[in-house]
Amino acid sequence: MRKSTTSCLCHILVCLCFIQRCYGASHHIPADKVTIAKNQTKLANGETEVHHRPKRGWIWNQFFVLEEHIGPDTQYVGKLHSNSDKGDGSVRYILSGEGAGSIFIINEVTGDIHATESLDRERKAHYVLHAQAFDRNTEKPLEPKSEFIIKVQDINDNAPTFPDGPFVAAVPEMSGVGTSVYQVTATDADDPTYGNSARVVYSILQGQPYFSVDPKTGVIRTALANMDREAREHYAVVIQAKDMAGSVGGLSGSTTINITLTDVNDNPPKFPQKNYQLYVPESAQVGKPVGKIKANDEDLGVNAEIKYSIINSEGAAMFSINTDRDTREGIISLKKPLNYERKKTYTLQIEGVNSHLEPLFSYLGPFKDTATLKITVGDVDEPPVFSMDYYIMDVYENARIGREVGAVTARDPDSKNSHVRYFIDHSEHSDKYFNIDMDSGVIKTTQSLDREDMPWHNITVIASEVDNPSLLSHVPVTVQVLDVNDNPPEINKDKEVIVCESSRPGQVIQTMTAVDKDDFANGQRFSFSLPSGVPVNPNFTLKDNEGLLQTPSGFLPEWSCIWLHPSSHQF
Repeated sequence: MRKSTTSCLCHILVCLCFIQRCYGASHHIPADKVTIAKNQTKLANGETEVHHRPKRGWIWNQFFVLEEHIGPDTQYVGKLHSNSDKGDGSVRYILSGEGAGSIFIINEVTGDIHATESLDRERKAHYVLHAQAFDRNTEKPLEPKSEFIIKVQDINDNAPTFPDGPFVAAVPEMSGVGTSVYQVTATDADDPTYGNSARVVYSILQGQPYFSVDPKTGVIRTALANMDREAREHYAVVIQAKDMAGSVGGLSGSTTINITLTDVNDNPPKFPQKNYQLYVPESAQVGKPVGKIKANDEDLGVNAEIKYSIINSEGAAMFSINTDRDTREGIISLKKPLNYERKKTYTLQIEGVNSHLEPLFSYLGPFKDTATLKITVGDVDEPPVFSMDYYIMDVYENARIGREVGAVTARDPDSKNSHVRYFIDHSEHSDKYFNIDMDSGVIKTTQSLDREDMPWHNITVIASEVDNPSLLSHVPVTVQVLDVNDNPPEINKDKEVIVCESSRPGQVIQTMTAVDKDDFANGQRFSFSLPSGVPVNPNFTLKDNEGLLQTPSGFLPEWSCIWLHPSSHQF
């Protein structure tokens, strides 16, 4: 049986989607494209044959609405329609769900859906709604409640951005062309699945010809060979990201990458001049710095560290050089004392060498330089110099007062050869046994000397220059007092001698001894005899054999013992 669509018992709700493209064109779905429900058959003459079913469902297609709509009128979205609608207003369409009644409104009579607001896909990409058709007279549903989606269609309304910019990067100087420096990545909030709105292409706006950027990956590379940090250290590179695959009309954003060339050892040390002069007084102390020299190196850090050395034997024998790590100067010190009168000038060949070398840049070498330093020794007014480090003299103890003991000599070491005067330092000894002639340096006695009382005398002689009395020199002088035989021997009288009457004649009853304060050279060899003028005791004899006392040949008196009391005698 064939029936027209107006008399169909199976009501079909037709969804006509009004799809707007991103370029603003509107397209209505043609009538021949309307989806036919499964319980209808379209005939050749255009009429629809209805197949009666007690139950059926419907399938909703997706609606689209273009984001960022501008204009005073609402934006048409699509149309809900039921084949039960005869156009007499008896069908009422109801819309519910996300944004229903506020963002999306429906004409209850026609089923037309409109958007009342400008939508932003980046904030919300789609809305889920529900549609129903009721009989206006009976309020009975003509179609069951069904769900459908309105999708917000993207337009290119977001420019690419670099959220983390600006950026900081570094690359070694002298790097080869194509060395990777940094990679930037731009983000685009547009829909990456629709068109080219989020398809980004990179280009360089500032930084050529030194750097380049890969248009697809955003990798920044060096584009110029042998970039020298010492010539230019910092570069501000501006990179642009443009959507729509870089085509005309695409939106763009940019960022800055601050690139620093890091240092490598590509510069040798260099002395500012080849010849230097330095004045050093001869009084300079050994081990103390006397001057400094510096070679310049345009590199930084360890690449600019320099080790100094003296490469000629003349200079190295008298001077040393060390590097000050803070100032990178060569500190020159004295190794041996200087003497203006012996040598007035020294020539030093000084070499400065980089401590850390990079084989990659060895072709730029050699990484060293030399300079000549001429040192002039300055004459300093020095104190007198004695001819000896110490003096030993001697004098006899019986010498008369004013007797010459000896002489000291000193001279002015300076070229002017100033006259020297001499003094004895009496601060050490209160007794003044000697004096010195201030002009000749001759030392004489001022008192009688007794070897037995003080055999040695230690004095200090001072020498000063007439032209500069404040310059003093000191020398020790030792005077030995020589012995003369001026002391008689003394007989030892510490013991008493007991002689028994039974002693035999000629028996030794005592050995007499004597002492002498003089030196062995002048004493200690004695002869013994009985003194004249003293009555001789016939009972005893004295033999000059180390002082032996004996009994004579005969008999002793009739007492049992004789007590002898030795006495001191001088011979």
